[in-house]
Amino acid sequence: MEKDMSIIEKLASSLNRRDELPNQELAKEIVLSKNKKAIKELVENLSNKKAIQNDCIKVLYEIGEQEPKLIADYIKEFVEQLNSKNNRLQWGAMIALSTITNELPKEIYTILPTILEVADKGSVITKDHAINILIKLCAIKDYSDGAFALLIEQLLKSPTNQLPMYTERATPIVNEKNKALFVKTLTTRLGDIEKETKRKCIEKVIQKFK
Repeated sequence: MEKDMSIIEKLASSLNRRDELPNQELAKEIVLSKNKKAIKELVENLSNKKAIQNDCIKVLYEIGEQEPKLIADYIKEFVEQLNSKNNRLQWGAMIALSTITNELPKEIYTILPTILEVADKGSVITKDHAINILIKLCAIKDYSDGAFALLIEQLLKSPTNQLPMYTERATPIVNEKNKALFVKTLTTRLGDIEKETKRKCIEKVIQKFK
């Protein structure tokens, strides 16, 4: 039991630390040891008090960024956190889902309606990682058409502040088949962008595919 407790004791909030280094180090330690018991404990503590929740989701998505297979079994638990009133838990769960998209593309594709509904109402970080999920699915043959159609919908309504970043992130999945629609979509958004630097960024991408 003492060993189980040590995982929670290593979290930043348990150490009275305000920085993320303890959480990052714990994630690294769990990845190196492939400690599935520790991951299970982190997931179980997503319903703990807020500070513990925040640390646990941070460690979990850090693990996912390094070794997605290790957290892929908990897709259901991450989806449940998308409706959390704790904003940090919501966007942290979206990051976790983004990290396992290539591991479980079919499962992630199936829950896209939930992911995008949450993204529409959620914070900028929540939306950013929902877009990342779509882009990853666009790169997978079985899901590319459906995911690309949804990505276009997002680009048509995304805030002008985020649009250049989303556009640049999407360029690797633009191909002969979809580039005309991609260019058309971006062209329709040019008039919405007031900041010249951001508009030039979009124009540059349009020129690349013309």
